Parts: sequence; C-alpha cells; structure tokens
Amino acid sequence: MKKTSLKTYALWILGTEAVGALSAFLTRDGMALYRTAVIKPPLSPPPIVFPIAWTALYAMMGGAAARVCGSGPTEERTRGLRLYGVQLGFNFLWSILFFEYEAFGASLLWLMILWTLILRTKQSFGRVDQTAGRLMLPYLAWVTFAAYLNAGVWVLNK
Repeated sequence: MKKTSLKTYALWILGTEAVGALSAFLTRDGMALYRTAVIKPPLSPPPIVFPIAWTALYAMMGGAAARVCGSGPTEERTRGLRLYGVQLGFNFLWSILFFEYEAFGASLLWLMILWTLILRTKQSFGRVDQTAGRLMLPYLAWVTFAAYLNAGVWVLNK
C-alpha cells in the first residue's frame, strides 16, 4: 500500500468538515428552533455535544477516505470513494430535512438509508484498508444513536 500524504489527509478532512460546516450554517435557524421548541426523547445530549461530536466524526471520516484514496487504484477503492460521496450527500441533506423542514418521519427514513450507506462504505473501505473501515465505526454508532433521537422526536412531536 502507498503511504498517504499529509496533503491528501488535509484535503479529505477539510473537505468533509466543510460539508458539515455548510450543513450547520444552512440549518442554523432550524437548529435554534429545535433547541427551544421541540420535545426531545430521553438521553438527548445537551446542544454543545453535537458540534463537538460531528467535528470529530467528520475528521475521522475524512481520514478514512484519505487512507482509501492513498491506496493503489482498484475497483474497490473507486466503489468505496463513490459510496463515501453518496453517504456524505445523504448526511448533508438529512440536516435540511430534519431541521429546516421538520419532516421528522421522512428524515428518519432518510437516516435509515444513510445508515445503510455508511455500513456499505465502512465495508468497502475495510476491504481496501482495515484502519479506514474501523475509522467509520464511530460514525455508524453515532448515526444509530441519531436514529433513536430522530424517532423519539417524531413520536413526541406529532
């Protein structure tokens, strides 16, 4: 396996963080409303947890993608990076569905698709680079927890 350059890591991590930052910027009004007006399920973390968790998760996701990108060109690498882009797009749009449109039921279905895409990305990454696959696990766990929160919000705010 080729050694991945720091520039490759920086590009993937910063690019992934930029997607998260744009999503947060576009949904800031909806997030503010969520904090004050939406009934939340038990185990909902305080608002400060979300930007900290997402910053760390986006960094790990970008690092995983960089490791895969830095490996030799294969069909699996191409498949994994395509899946990565698709799941990142689904991640971005979930925030808009949930916070801006308050489509809690639709966003839960969207999140289930996202979860499946993350799992497939993790598996594909793992076939290219085991560490890259493992770096996707915290993201998968967090989105599992997010599905619980999303379902709770949907049920409690019908």
